[in-house]
Amino acid sequence: MRKRELLVGCSLLMLAMVSSCGTHYRLANVERSRILIDKRYDVQPDERAAAFLAPYKVAVDSIMEPEVGTIAKYMAAQRPESELSNLLADILVWGGKDYGEQPVMAVYNIGGIRASFAEGKVTYGNVNDVAPFENKICFLTLTGTQLKELFTQIASRGGEGVSHGVTMEITPDGRLLSARLNGQEIADNETYRIATLDYLAQGNDKLLAFKKGTNLNSPQTTENNVRFIIMNYFREQKRMGKAVDAQMEGRIVIKE
Repeated sequence: MRKRELLVGCSLLMLAMVSSCGTHYRLANVERSRILIDKRYDVQPDERAAAFLAPYKVAVDSIMEPEVGTIAKYMAAQRPESELSNLLADILVWGGKDYGEQPVMAVYNIGGIRASFAEGKVTYGNVNDVAPFENKICFLTLTGTQLKELFTQIASRGGEGVSHGVTMEITPDGRLLSARLNGQEIADNETYRIATLDYLAQGNDKLLAFKKGTNLNSPQTTENNVRFIIMNYFREQKRMGKAVDAQMEGRIVIKE
């Protein structure tokens, strides 16, 4: 009997403690601030920290600093179209040759472009900053009907990176007005081979039409990461004595 009374007493005590904790504190507000990390912190460097980091800096620089090529001008990504997103989508089409693929177009998501390229020398580290994720190149087939669905989803996003030959007109609120490929209407019963990232092929970034793709070719080993395909493109242009360049072409245009 005493054991039962003890258990009941402990239970009542715990309930009272929980109840009292729940009534004393309430969330009043949430505040945040941004701490700017800039050159002001270099005015008085920490010598001990610098000495500790020195050997690691040498190792990191040996990987990140080698030059892979040059770029003709500053490029950043933005919607509905940008020179950088145009470039990266075109590189995916270019990369198809190493996989026995001949894609008619490519899609590269704006959200996956995490930095810009400054004019001039481009290093391994610069490419890594632009494409930091472990996304691999991927190829799949969509019917014309499915491709139209994909274009509708791209329009709802306000635009994504699309390759040369794609022309889309969209409204400011994200509705698709028209879409053509190499000047031709999209034929519902035709099939279209597309290059993209495995991340998008899974239907991410609300591009759900990709999940309907067939004949998937999605190599998953490290060397197929898109950052290495981008580097290979830069190196090829460098061997030919060219700086990498891209233009605005009206691939995605907003119409009132």
